[in-house]
Amino acid sequence: MEVFQVLGNSLWACLIQASTTLHGILPYSVRERLLSALGIVTYVSLMPSAPPSFPSSGNGLWYTAPGAIWVQDFLPIGNGYLGAMLPGGTSQEVTQLNIESLWSGGPFQDPSYNGGNHLPSHQSKIAGKMQNIREAIFSSPTGTIDNIDEIMTPGDTYGSYASAGHLIATLDSTGPVLKYARWLDLDEAVSRTTWSDGSTTFLRESFCSYPLQACVQYLNSTTSHVLPAVTYAYTVAGVDGLPAPNVTCLDDRTLSIRNYVSIPGMLYEILAQAQSPGGLVSCSAISGASPPNATLTVLGASEVWISWVGGTNYDMAAGNAAANYSFQGPDPHNNLVALLSSANRTSYAEILNGHIKDYTSLITPFSLSLGHTPDLNTPTDQILAGYRTSVGNAYLEWVLFNYGRYLLASSARGTLPANLQGLWADGYSNPWGADYHSNINIQMNYWAAEMSNLDVTQSLFDYIENTWGPRGAYTAQVLYNISEGFVTHGEMNIFGHTGMKLGGNSAQWANYPESNAWMMIHAWDHFDHTNDVRWWKAQGWPLVKSVASFHLEKLIEDLHFNDSTLVTAPCNSPEQVPITLGCAHAQQLIWQLFNTIVNGFEAAGDTDITFLNAIISKRQQMDKGLRIGRWGQLQEWKVDMDMPDDTHRHLSHLIGLYPGYAIASYSPELQGGLIDNGTFMRYTKEQVLNAAETSLFHRGIGRGPDADAGWEKVWRAAAWAQLANETEFYKELTHTIERNFAPNLFSMYTTDGIFQIDANLGYPAAVLNALLQAPDIANINVPLQVTLLPALPLTWSTGEIKGARIRGGITLDFAWSDGRPTTATFTVDQDVAGRERDVIVNYGGQAVAQFRSNGGYSQTVSSF
Repeated sequence: MEVFQVLGNSLWACLIQASTTLHGILPYSVRERLLSALGIVTYVSLMPSAPPSFPSSGNGLWYTAPGAIWVQDFLPIGNGYLGAMLPGGTSQEVTQLNIESLWSGGPFQDPSYNGGNHLPSHQSKIAGKMQNIREAIFSSPTGTIDNIDEIMTPGDTYGSYASAGHLIATLDSTGPVLKYARWLDLDEAVSRTTWSDGSTTFLRESFCSYPLQACVQYLNSTTSHVLPAVTYAYTVAGVDGLPAPNVTCLDDRTLSIRNYVSIPGMLYEILAQAQSPGGLVSCSAISGASPPNATLTVLGASEVWISWVGGTNYDMAAGNAAANYSFQGPDPHNNLVALLSSANRTSYAEILNGHIKDYTSLITPFSLSLGHTPDLNTPTDQILAGYRTSVGNAYLEWVLFNYGRYLLASSARGTLPANLQGLWADGYSNPWGADYHSNINIQMNYWAAEMSNLDVTQSLFDYIENTWGPRGAYTAQVLYNISEGFVTHGEMNIFGHTGMKLGGNSAQWANYPESNAWMMIHAWDHFDHTNDVRWWKAQGWPLVKSVASFHLEKLIEDLHFNDSTLVTAPCNSPEQVPITLGCAHAQQLIWQLFNTIVNGFEAAGDTDITFLNAIISKRQQMDKGLRIGRWGQLQEWKVDMDMPDDTHRHLSHLIGLYPGYAIASYSPELQGGLIDNGTFMRYTKEQVLNAAETSLFHRGIGRGPDADAGWEKVWRAAAWAQLANETEFYKELTHTIERNFAPNLFSMYTTDGIFQIDANLGYPAAVLNALLQAPDIANINVPLQVTLLPALPLTWSTGEIKGARIRGGITLDFAWSDGRPTTATFTVDQDVAGRERDVIVNYGGQAVAQFRSNGGYSQTVSSF
């Protein structure tokens, strides 16, 4: 123990660096043997089945060896404010920490940071350039131009979400490790590790409590009255870029860790306090350490737990003109002291029980069964290793569904929404900054929230209101010469980066002013599922109206086809190269946005009839983004330039199929009618759906030359389910699992180990879309079509859903057996806020029930 204290962080700096190096160059089996020789892991597991306290339902992940690779093996815990990744160590547990707002870059690093925008004095010059770009597109024989660099701006000091270092727990126990197991309990949101050292059996529990805004790690021995000495330390070793911290003793039980993410940069602090009834806790400064360093030591304890809280001086509410877009708040210290005091006022049992009660109250209103049998004899990594495309495994597919909801619940309930990696990142600079990509990724994160009855969206809308809205209004004015509403683009940080980010010919991913429109679909969906009129009036409607006001002014007459329609220009279909006009994705989204205004106007209590009439008029005039091309495809652009061999990762022109409804709920009366090569035509719904299917088929299985990501496969699976093609749905879903999920069930962007959480969080939505569909409709007075089991694979021939939420404030419980529904009970909320609607229930292409969603109404359907 004395040696450890003298060495401080230097020992772990060497070990972590060695581990990281080995991860990159050696096969898994060889790496494990060498790490064992280094003392990083020495264990023998004799577990023939899941640990005794593993959920009997099988609702969890379990393993027989500690984790070695962060992205593949470590297990995540979080409460939205704080996150941690756990390898499941024994005598030494190195827990990687995250604080939701810890970012490099922005005004903390550069006081002149302006969100990637032009200066106000450039507005008239930019307006002229924008007009020239539009004229060039309209006059081009192909309807395309090469670049729009002249209106873009560099993304200097954009920044990245950053790791907050590591908490090291060391147990003075050096014997051989036997009977090892670690698991993540998805019923309780608790990670546990158990092992034996000689005649002593140890149990370590870790979780992050939302009510306490703290994370807790507990250790005891089930067979001994007194634990060996326990030491806690902190290190930033392995997080290249973080400065060395000041680690001091706040008091005899508490470490104070203060640091900056960069110099200059954002301040962060972590307070970690050890509790040990009956034991002796002391805090000791390490002599001669510079900067200061200290450790906690616990002696003579029968149990010990350490609670940590963390925060930064970031303040989302200071991202407006009144605060000079500083995003800077107070030193977090006083708030952290109060949080830590609150966290440790009760016993460990009360802390744990309070956490479990909170988590279950959030997660259990909804449940799913796929008729599976839990496999309690095979560790999760081995189940995954044996998984095969189209063959599947209903148990693993069910666990992944619950895991996706767990990850969203654990990452989205803080001040900020779930980012590109949810809440968990181990680097100083992470892939794509672990930011908020808004042309599919942040949206996919929340696809399953409403239907699976998971109340976690408030931070998302607060983030949009506080970081998109204020600076986005400035961007609308300076970049687009529009004085109404706000706009953002394809990449967003936490510092209001609303400009169009320049990086080479980057229009393909940066020219995306429809990001705000897509997010407003989420705002409408939240209201449409909950009927929360108070929220709609206070936050939802002001956001939606602001965004619609921007796009109302941005649409312009099509002077290329000269068909009297209104289009967007310049536009890029997200992450496609052509810069053109009338991109299908943009047109479909804006049409849906305008429908939201019409459908939500009365509930908002708005009296601006002039605005409403302008929306209705331009909705009628605008191009709807639905054209069938030369090879039977649904065109991605108004110009027919789609290529049959384009397997691009995005399905942008099919957004109206899923998650939108411009295709899925296509109405010839509302959307039909267009001029094509001088001829008026009106597509049928069958024609539009067939064209969408042709496009989806030609888009491939999500393994094109541009990417091999999990999220693109999940999107394809959901789209095939919308087309009621259970074979293609299940092939794509299972291909995602086999191809893109790591042993810890994190979704990989590619097989080279880049973690993106969107496939994890989008996966439950894809599964639900095969079991239950209730897509939105353009007119709220048209009956809502609910379809049961539209794309049920044979593997899930028996199952049950409880607590699903559908539009109109309706809860649905239903079961099926032998591939057919047996019962379906629809229960309407008592208060539907005057938003009654007709609902038609369908199965197998036939209507099986119909009702009016009057408040408190309930109906059970049992004839199918």
